[in-house]
Amino acid sequence: MNDVVVLIPHYNNIEGLKKSIASINDDVDILIVDDGSFSKPTEEELRDLCVNPRVQIEIIYLKKNQGIEHALNAGLKTVYQKGYKFIARLDAGDECLPYRFSVQKQFLEYNPEIYLVGSWAEVVEENRVSYILKKPTDYKTIKKLIFVNNTFIHPAVMFRREVIDEVGFYPEKYKYAEDYAYFFKITKKFKCANIDKPLIRYTLGESNISWKYYKKQLKSRIKIIWDNKALNPYWFYGLIRNIFLLIVPKQFIEKLKKILFTLLTNKEYKKANF
Repeated sequence: MNDVVVLIPHYNNIEGLKKSIASINDDVDILIVDDGSFSKPTEEELRDLCVNPRVQIEIIYLKKNQGIEHALNAGLKTVYQKGYKFIARLDAGDECLPYRFSVQKQFLEYNPEIYLVGSWAEVVEENRVSYILKKPTDYKTIKKLIFVNNTFIHPAVMFRREVIDEVGFYPEKYKYAEDYAYFFKITKKFKCANIDKPLIRYTLGESNISWKYYKKQLKSRIKIIWDNKALNPYWFYGLIRNIFLLIVPKQFIEKLKKILFTLLTNKEYKKANF
């Protein structure tokens, strides 16, 4: 058994899952939780895609589709019982850049005060890398800005098993924003960080939850911010900002981001943490 396990929820996206598996070259174990897919992957077909022979793959098949938060918790309970030291996330369709898990594991080993580490990401739109999605790197900034926006890229995180001891599992009452709620809980208890370089290639499109369920996700995020109310300007700004985003069409927001950041730099388009 390896020290690191990669938790991948899956629902009717076998080609995306294969792409994700083929991108992993570290010494890790992989746990896939199939959330009641019509077409189910097999361990044999996925194992053939592994570039590293030391990678071990296990699949849990849930009887019916109950949503990503339920699938994630089923996976977390399994990996916790097995005793893995580090738990990493990846979504079907997203790709790891070379030695992503080795970099994050080494970071956590060298920084024992940090319990969760994420990274930046190369964002793919229309089959090409459009920009680098950046997140704050230091804990002080992360703890402030989490009231405004998610300060982690969900499929890019790795955390210690001790996080589960203190925080438990993903909250299931915040539909399509379970990661945001979970990170709120974690940042209250533990120091966290982001590595200041891309370690994954993150595919953005209509199948992505943030796009597909944009309005529903925003409603959940507003509830999360409200439930974590604090007497600071970041809480107030985050609440107003997300209500504004809920009212304004997403297409307008995306167009505005591109215009603003094209004006700010002639060299590259950077995603706004807007």
